Formats: sequence, structure tokens, C-alpha cells
Amino acid sequence: MLLTINWSEFWFNLFEVLAVLYVITIISTVIIVILENRSPVKSISWILVLILLPVLGFIFYLVFGQSFRRRKMFSMKELGDMKWLQVMSQDQKLHLDKNRWLKDERIHEKKNLMTLLLNNSKALLTGYNRVKILNDGKETFPSIFKALRKAKDHIHLEYYIIEDGELASELLEILMQKAKEGVEVRVIYDDVGSWKLSKKYVIDLQQAGVKIHAFLPVRFPVLTSRVNYRNHRKIIVIDGDTAFVGGLNFADRYLHGIPEIGSWRDTHLKIVGEAASSLQIVFLIDWYFVRQEVLLDQKYLPYKRVKQKCLLQITASGADSDWASIMQAYFSAITSARRNVYISSPYFMPNGSILMALKTSAMSGVDVRVLLPKKSDSYMTYWGTLSYIEELLEAGVRIFFYQGGFNHSKIMMVDGIMATVGTANMDVRSFEQNFEVNALIYDEDTTLQLRARFLSDLKDSEELHLHEWQNRSKRQRVKESMARLFTPLL
Repeated sequence: MLLTINWSEFWFNLFEVLAVLYVITIISTVIIVILENRSPVKSISWILVLILLPVLGFIFYLVFGQSFRRRKMFSMKELGDMKWLQVMSQDQKLHLDKNRWLKDERIHEKKNLMTLLLNNSKALLTGYNRVKILNDGKETFPSIFKALRKAKDHIHLEYYIIEDGELASELLEILMQKAKEGVEVRVIYDDVGSWKLSKKYVIDLQQAGVKIHAFLPVRFPVLTSRVNYRNHRKIIVIDGDTAFVGGLNFADRYLHGIPEIGSWRDTHLKIVGEAASSLQIVFLIDWYFVRQEVLLDQKYLPYKRVKQKCLLQITASGADSDWASIMQAYFSAITSARRNVYISSPYFMPNGSILMALKTSAMSGVDVRVLLPKKSDSYMTYWGTLSYIEELLEAGVRIFFYQGGFNHSKIMMVDGIMATVGTANMDVRSFEQNFEVNALIYDEDTTLQLRARFLSDLKDSEELHLHEWQNRSKRQRVKESMARLFTPLL
């Protein structure tokens, strides 16, 4: 007797079983999200994603949603931390009141910020530095290439984006030549940010003797949570005494701009002196993470002094950090401001703490100005950014849209005496997930140079006014509100 199968009934029963299993999985995931004790806004955002996007939402959570701060994924990285940093940072804290640089009353006003960074990221204070501000790709890349060609002992390069093109080709030529000359060349590139980098590029460097490694490599189509934790840093250290840090990556758009949005405005720093060793520490720890190779030769950390004086701290943060050190630095700088706070950020989706700090400072009489790009290279983040404007305007924050192209600068200036330049955007991803690095500068001359360029950018900008902004269309308001739901996830 032949067994007959009712296929329609079979598929119906299978669908029921799968539906029940899926519901159980979603409920379990929601419980996990709640038990992780994240911020309520972030937890609710993920719960909404799971409910509104039944299958896709669950995949998104597996890839982007799981929190691994201080978990096993980064446990090996912690072993790379140099224990002597703890001793030196503790010593600087104990003797901060006697620090010669703090005799300047205006610098002394920022003592609490310095102490914060010594505590949360062991960011050593260095005083003998020469700092040059590089305002766009036309200033930055020739300066970088010139310094690379002068390297005698080693080149350490760590970048979020290296992308085949004009800039990457010149970089390739220089690195290969220096490696052939006997210079030690090490490169860390982010595996997601540099997804357009060809295998041939990497192989050519390796064959020339360059040691090059991807940061947290991701192998598609097998999606993992590694996608969510990216190295957004942009660091170059040459011979331990010359360094570069800032917002520009090695992709041609950072030099030539994008036709749809115009020229590329950005800010980078060239640092010669003691602070180069502080950036070197960040690289060496990351190198240990990708290679499990300890580099502690004194030649890498000369802490070379120069005649010029510019007080600096280098702070790094990431998914491995005990504290969101850069976010805390922003919060402290904004809330301690007495006269003015000027901010330029390409992606502006602050968490509740930074948002409240900005509004409170403005309502306390501090001159708070935020410069945002009129056009963006990211649709979702653009609309998410717009969703914060009305409440900031209501609090007295002055908002400007830059119209001279795309402003990618990540800078903040406070009271004409303190500034920060680096890789961190003013958004949740930079604060909590990406590996970032910023230079904190306590120096009037450097800060005033940055402020002068900022004020010049305002001349190419449109200031927003509350009564005009409130008249925007309902359609735009809906776009903003929808995008804002996802800002904790972007």
C-alpha cells in the first residue's frame, strides 16, 4: 500500500512550526535586549526593528545589535595595553597642580578635562609639540607623502579606508620603496571600511616586505557581529616623532570631492614631538590585537621633544574600552565651557547626554554654534541629523548649514583655549562602537587658528532660524522622525 502525502497539509504544518519557533526566537531576543541593560532608547529601537521587520530585523540584530563591550572578542586586545601607562598617568594626576603648563589660568580651567582623560583612557599630557593644521586634501596628502618619503626607521599606518585610486597608488609606491630601503612598514586597514581595496594591492605590499593586516576581518556571506565594530581611526606615525591624525582617508573623494555634493572640506593634524609617541601607543596596541606581536623597543616611543610648546592629550576609545572616553571628553568640554563652544561634525546624531549638554550650555549663556553639511553622503544619517535641529534651536544653539561642498571636519573649540580634532563623529556609533582617536589640544594659538577657519566656513554657510525651521513640510518631519528611530543603530 503506497503512502500518500498531503503536501498542502505538510507545508501548512511546517509553516506553523516555523512560525512558532520564530515567535519564540523573537521573544527570547527581546528578553536578551532588555537584560543587556542598554539605554532605554537603544533597547526600544531594537525591539521596534525586531517587530516591524520580522525576518530582516532578526538578521540585523545578529549582525549589528549584540553588545560585546569588554567581552571575549576583545579580551586579547586588553593584553596589549602597556601597564606602565597606568603608572605614568597616575603620576601625572598626582602632580597635575604642579604642572608648568597649568600656570596659564585659562588652561588651568580645563584641569578637570585633563584629569578625566588621564582616568578614562590613560591619555598622557605632552607639552613639547609642533602642530600644523591641514584644512583639506590638497594640504593634507602632499604633507603626508612628503613625510613618508623622509622615513628612516619605521612607518606605522592605520586607516579606516584605503581605496584603490590615485591616492592609494601613490601611497603604494612610497610604502613599497621604503620597505625595499629597509624601513619597517606596518599597515592596519579596516576590513569593512576598505572593502573596495583590491587583493592585488595587499599582495603587492606584502611582496615588497610591508606587514599589512586587516582589522577584524569579515568574511561574507557569513555575517558576524564583527561587522558592527569597526576601526575608524586614521593614524600615521613616522620614526616615532612625526604623526598625522584627523578626518581624511585614502580615497580619491577626500581629495577631489564628489560631483553630487561638491568639494571635500576636512581637517587633519600634523604633529611633531612628544604626542607622536602617544599616537604610536594607540597603533602598537592595535598591532598587538591584529598580529599578537609586542613591539616595545624604545625606538618606537622616543617621546622626542621639540622647541615649540603645545599641550596635547591623545585619547582613544572603542568597543574594548571600559569608558566611552571621547564622548565623556565632549561632555566635559561642553558643560565646563564659560564663553563659547564651536562644533563641526559631518554626522550629528548625539546621545541624550551630549544633547542635554549642548542645550544646557546654550541656555546658560554660552555661545554654542554647530556647523553641519548642507548635503551629505549618507541619506539616513542626513535625515537623522535634521531631527535634532528644532530642539537645539529652541534652546538657543545656533545651527549653520555649510554650502561650500561637503564638510567632513570633526572638530570642536571651547573658550578659545581648548580644541579637539580627530576621527570621532558626534554620534552614537563613534561614542560606543567604533574604534576612534582624537587629539585634545590646550593651546591658544592652535585653537584660534581652528576657530578662524571655522568662522570662515560660517561665511559659506546658511544660518537656520527657529521660526523658519518650524515651517518645514510635514513630509520632511515624517522623514526626520523615521530616521531618528534608527539613529541609535546607525
